[in-house]
Amino acid sequence: MEQIIDTVHINFDEKSLWTLNIALALVMFGVALEITLNDFKRLLRTPKPVIAGVFCQFLVLPAITFALVWMVEPIPSMALGMFMVAACPGGNVSNFFTHFSKGNAALSVTLTAIATLLAIFMTPVNLSFWGGMYGPTASILQEVSISPYDMVKLVALLLGIPLVLGMLFNHYAPRAAKKMAKGFKIGSLLFFVVLVFLALYRNIDVFMEYVLYVFWLVVVHNLVALLTGFSVAKSLGLSQENIRCITIETGIQNSGLGLLLIFTFFDGLGGMALLTAFWGIWHLVSGLVLGTVWGYRPIEKEELV
Repeated sequence: MEQIIDTVHINFDEKSLWTLNIALALVMFGVALEITLNDFKRLLRTPKPVIAGVFCQFLVLPAITFALVWMVEPIPSMALGMFMVAACPGGNVSNFFTHFSKGNAALSVTLTAIATLLAIFMTPVNLSFWGGMYGPTASILQEVSISPYDMVKLVALLLGIPLVLGMLFNHYAPRAAKKMAKGFKIGSLLFFVVLVFLALYRNIDVFMEYVLYVFWLVVVHNLVALLTGFSVAKSLGLSQENIRCITIETGIQNSGLGLLLIFTFFDGLGGMALLTAFWGIWHLVSGLVLGTVWGYRPIEKEELV
């Protein structure tokens, strides 16, 4: 069964791949319409929460994912899917969930901007490093022979350029950007979600056959990611608003970027694509549940950090 899942490939043609490229870039542009240089300057004024969020996303989560893979020993392609998810920056929908849960929305936007820029280099580096550290996934990486430069170039095109363009638009036409931001981000995000569901629909037989192998891995991995963000933020004595934000930023990953990289560089490798696609569905569920629970719990105003 393991060999069968590892050899399953998701059907996703070149036209669909280009559409997914455009959709992801549009989602990032929509997010960037709400980002300004002041969000980056906030790093200098209150560096602790921002550093904690970046630390969780790009250092702690990949390392803990490696430990989880080492303990659970999932089949190689699914293990590589876990490394891919952990290597991606926070998902774009995290801004909505942070606001919904009464977390620090400004910090969420700042982390989105900084993580997006860092992801241009950190996503390929983390995937290569942690995937290469685990024998079964290292063999897949060797077979695929990914060029780090090609992956950096693609991530820069998908995330970096839309981010810069969105920020420039916000800088020179702030009123128009504010009016466009909400509808643009929601519309492009829904468009992207529809594309992912269409990809799953085209491969429904494969998905239904192997979903039980993926479900528990995604649920456990997502729970570990959320607990990682919560524990690190809590241990640093951050405020409840910041704890909620960092928890969500760590647990809501940009699985759309992960899927795109899988279709581009791994030819839609079955277990890898299934795990990443299901993560994209599940983290919406966990984010809504967590946001609803926290949304009904008041923030203690005396906490200032």
